[in-house]
Amino acid sequence: MVEEYGPAWQPGPFERGTDGPHLILAGVDGSPSALRAGAYAAGLARRQRSRLVIVYVLAPSVWTGMSPSLLAAAQEEAHDDMITELRRPIENLAEESNINVTFEIRRGDAYTELKRVAIDRQADLVVVGASDSAGHRLVGSVANRLVRAGLWPVTVVP
Repeated sequence: MVEEYGPAWQPGPFERGTDGPHLILAGVDGSPSALRAGAYAAGLARRQRSRLVIVYVLAPSVWTGMSPSLLAAAQEEAHDDMITELRRPIENLAEESNINVTFEIRRGDAYTELKRVAIDRQADLVVVGASDSAGHRLVGSVANRLVRAGLWPVTVVP
């Protein structure tokens, strides 16, 4: 699902020293660091006159497969609540900052989907929040995997 907010994006007049990113992608998941990453990306998009794509990935839990009916319904409801909570601030941000914001909702692995959107939309910069999970030190966080991919500059916001 893709939603557009704010004015249509147009490149500004050429100005020396402002040839920064044209499209900034921010991955959000509702965590405090991801929300800070979204705010940072929005400020950068406003200052650089860039388009902003905010991506929320619905990642199914491993427990969903064990009891498809009950857990899947509860997880789907939680995701719907998170999407509803994210929509209003994104709409407000687009209006207040006068920037074009695309809100995209994907399903699957967060790293895979963020990478796919960044490649498809030819992102110039990816902004994500740092993970607080101790398990990510062993497996690797989404931010770490995006940095290691080496396809675009990645800013990790604490």
